[in-house]
Amino acid sequence: METPPAAFVACLECDLLHRRTPLPPGGEARCKRCGARLYRAAPADANERALALALTACILFIVANAYPIVGLDVQGVRNSATLFGAVESLWDDEARAVAVLVFVTTILVPAAELIGLTWVLLALRQGERGYGAVPLLHFIESVKPWAMVEVFVLGVLVSLVKLAHIAIIEPGVALFSFGGLMLFIAAASAAFDPDAAWSQLEATQ
Repeated sequence: METPPAAFVACLECDLLHRRTPLPPGGEARCKRCGARLYRAAPADANERALALALTACILFIVANAYPIVGLDVQGVRNSATLFGAVESLWDDEARAVAVLVFVTTILVPAAELIGLTWVLLALRQGERGYGAVPLLHFIESVKPWAMVEVFVLGVLVSLVKLAHIAIIEPGVALFSFGGLMLFIAAASAAFDPDAAWSQLEATQ
């Protein structure tokens, strides 16, 4: 009987093929030839930590989109806008391709990724397969490159530095929320182990 391909893992550094073996929680496997890390086993509380981080990120996402990002005071004229308001302004100014790109990469995809990750983690926490958990795992992996909250935050900060000499800048609640959102999404992604999730979902079949 042939061993399924999933039972093997190749070293990313030297390409040596290894047989995948079970590890204790928090353990890691290393290459026999070069010592590079092959894979790791999630800590026992990894799903709980990832769920807490994902829920916090969801709250920050709501706040970040509900409140103004920044306020500008130019010669006594004050103006502020939410992220969705900025997308609307781009659309009204005929920059519709940019508006769609900003909407997809900073609102739609991050929201879908957070909802999908939270749903999968809740299903794993309850020890169930959960409706749609498997396609959601595929979806989460496929949309990650399109979530660009970090790029957006850096772009806003650069713009604020350039505007500082011509306007009074008042950072809004949303700006700090986006900063926190960036950190919590990264932390939740780091705590979440897709391999362990796949194994747990397969066990509930």
